[in-house]
Amino acid sequence: MNQLEFQAIKNVKVEAKFDTPEMTSDFGTVILREVENNTGIISNFSSAINDIRHQSYIDHSLNDIISQRIYQICQGYEDADDCDHFRGDAAFKTAVGRHPKLDGDLSSQPTMSRLENKATVKDLLRSGYSLIDNYLNTFSEAPKSIVLDMDPTSSHCHGHQQMMLFNAYEDEYCLMPFHVYDGLNGKLITTVIRPGKTPLAGEIISVLKRIIKRIRERFSEVLIIFRADSHHSKPEVHEWCENNRVEFVIGQSPNAVLDRKFKFAIEQAKLKYKNIGSRACRYYASGYYQASTWAKPRRVVCRIIVSSSEVVDTRYIVSSFENTRATYLYDTIYSGRGNAELYIKDHKNALHSDRTSCHKATANQFRLFLHSAAYQIMHALRENILKGTKLANAQFDTIRLRLLKVAAQVKVLKTKIVFHLPQHFPMQEIYIKAVKLFTEIRI
Repeated sequence: MNQLEFQAIKNVKVEAKFDTPEMTSDFGTVILREVENNTGIISNFSSAINDIRHQSYIDHSLNDIISQRIYQICQGYEDADDCDHFRGDAAFKTAVGRHPKLDGDLSSQPTMSRLENKATVKDLLRSGYSLIDNYLNTFSEAPKSIVLDMDPTSSHCHGHQQMMLFNAYEDEYCLMPFHVYDGLNGKLITTVIRPGKTPLAGEIISVLKRIIKRIRERFSEVLIIFRADSHHSKPEVHEWCENNRVEFVIGQSPNAVLDRKFKFAIEQAKLKYKNIGSRACRYYASGYYQASTWAKPRRVVCRIIVSSSEVVDTRYIVSSFENTRATYLYDTIYSGRGNAELYIKDHKNALHSDRTSCHKATANQFRLFLHSAAYQIMHALRENILKGTKLANAQFDTIRLRLLKVAAQVKVLKTKIVFHLPQHFPMQEIYIKAVKLFTEIRI
């Protein structure tokens, strides 16, 4: 038994002992189970994996193993090693659907590692579609528009992972998985592992066509807008979007031809800066431009910021929108994609999805999908349960620390399981609201 001794208070000893098995530090996992019961995110994901094990010799169903892993990721335990520490934890067992005393412990690290490395390409393809379906299931009726924000982000490698490449910008060997979100609400659509380099047109189109096909099967007439930075501005991408009823607003790398084309606008911006009293000013212009590799001219919007007589910041975007005002097209539609950085922050930093340390690319893709399903669970919690509360716009790690990391004493009785929570817990009103909402949904 481990015992801690602290400084005495008024000659009274202060000690701590790790000797109470009927305790949990992660009661909030039970709330996550309620989110799963009302969304089916995990069950939909796990059903996409083909379980080739002999069912007569297994102790843990595939859904139990995947649920355990995803709940642990939500609670900040992103490594398979953590499974060994929480196999017997009452909150995790309850969340998975196991009785804290009558049922056996949850999966161990070797079981979880075998799962990660057994996923086949077909399993991954079905799993990827299940994430898209989870996203589409969040709509009670057909949306008017869907904005696809695609952005690659680095996942540094510290071993010999397949697809690993040296990236000069990151100054590291890394992977650069695609993250795709609904830009209007932050819902995750999918994530795809890929090499650590600038994306090629074929890679972009390969992901887009699978997402859009799935969306069109559910909502045939929805307006789809593809939004991305200049790395995605490829002539093949432009043409594919135009041929598949997809509008696009994509960053365009500056070049000498564009600078000459918008030279008059740049001079006008400098003049405006001079006339308004040397305060920073913005100026917009639009025109048609055709690069040598483009099949036809396309509309380009130029945004100019002049902050001093010598500092002129010029940015360009290319778009399929012909009649939208340049100011609105740049400041509202294109600049809105900046929120994708916040979504990736939740996915990558709060849920630690950059733990792509397996050698096989398929294993790392499966890991990325597990973290993506965890993102969908956490987003559903925030969007549906925390709406109108002080945590309505909180980051996932803040939600975890404030709401989910709750110590509770566990009492397992003959007819019920009782979790005793701190009397002075400041978030108890949110728990009351959540349980009331779940009860109304079940009724």
